[in-house]
Amino acid sequence: MRAYLGIKYHADRANRPLIEALCSALAAAGWETAVVARDIEQWGAFSLAPGDLMRATFALIESCDLAVIDLSEKGVGVGIEAGYAHARGIPVVTVARRSADISETLRGISRAVHAYDAPAELAAFFQALNPIR
Repeated sequence: MRAYLGIKYHADRANRPLIEALCSALAAAGWETAVVARDIEQWGAFSLAPGDLMRATFALIESCDLAVIDLSEKGVGVGIEAGYAHARGIPVVTVARRSADISETLRGISRAVHAYDAPAELAAFFQALNPIR
């Protein structure tokens, strides 16, 4: 089963370690991951025009069985990705650092919401998502 990871990306790739840690937690629970920054942009090696990037992002989301949205840091694109997945009937789950503010609208479309202190803690949460699969 494949999970799309939606997260605010930084052009300087400052949050690459967080993205990789989240992917590791998903992999530990048996999920293959799909990530725009890694799979489409190859960590900054490729840049697409905004329209092309959104088309590629939507296609990547559609190739997945689950959308995991990390809202530790808010971003318009993250909301678009979550809404798109929900509209396409792909289950959405939201994770965020414990101190983050998760909007009521995102809570409303999420099948589950989980706060974390360290990404490694998420493996058990991701494993518990098996019924969603």
